[in-house]
Amino acid sequence: MTLALEPRAGRRCHNVLNALHATLYFSPDLGTELGALGITHPRAVNFAVRAAAMGPVGPGTVTATFYNYKYELVARHVPAVWSVASPEQVLAARARAVDATLRRLLGDEAVASDEMAEAARLALRATEACTRSARPLYSAHADLPVPEEPHLAYFHAATLLREHRGDGHLAVLMSAGLDGLEAVVTHTATGKGMTPKWVFGSRGWSQEEWDAAAGRLRGRGLLDADGELTEQGVALRAGIEAETDRLDRAPYEHLGAEGVARLTELAAVFTGAAVGAGGFPADLIGKS
Repeated sequence: MTLALEPRAGRRCHNVLNALHATLYFSPDLGTELGALGITHPRAVNFAVRAAAMGPVGPGTVTATFYNYKYELVARHVPAVWSVASPEQVLAARARAVDATLRRLLGDEAVASDEMAEAARLALRATEACTRSARPLYSAHADLPVPEEPHLAYFHAATLLREHRGDGHLAVLMSAGLDGLEAVVTHTATGKGMTPKWVFGSRGWSQEEWDAAAGRLRGRGLLDADGELTEQGVALRAGIEAETDRLDRAPYEHLGAEGVARLTELAAVFTGAAVGAGGFPADLIGKS
């Protein structure tokens, strides 16, 4: 008997896969590897590492595909970063950083375990049902070869699944009428997004721009005077996530309910270990 896939099973699986992927952006190993290429500014590192799969693109492409970064911040580093190191060099450095990060956070035993190999197989199987249309970041990463080492293959598959869902999510945000900063403000208001401090530092927005975005959201009845989501705002965010689930359902249906449950179980162990090893800043998530 084939079990039916629960409505939020794909989201739960994505969340734990994505969390391990996201440790790379806070990893000192990434700074070391990119620094060796001459890329030292944290924002330049971030833009180069995530955009490299698309080639030596300009600030417009990065802003469009990343969605919630201020264009002026992106333009300070892109395309200048490609004159320091080519996308191919950045991708090679990223692979070395992924290897070092996973070994540091999970340990060599976990990296070489049968469970890691199993997780890689399951995650790669899920990616077989991803689709390229209107998904630029996913599609660019899908052109990259699958690494041979299981832990790197697992990270590669997690990246594909992350960007596949992310590309669909951006389409839903646009349909909901939320610009990049408004999307961040509403996400932070759920208590599950980045604190304003991290948004200002990493996305380039100012307190004044944040306040203006909050004012627009209050005008739409989505935020109250205290910056909390109204009932309408809660419903909008729930609808956004549900529609994102719908657009991202194919990989998890392809894997099947049992496969999704097993991949979620394995990924939760790896992500839990990474969090316990200090994979994220303590003040990253919250409303203030």
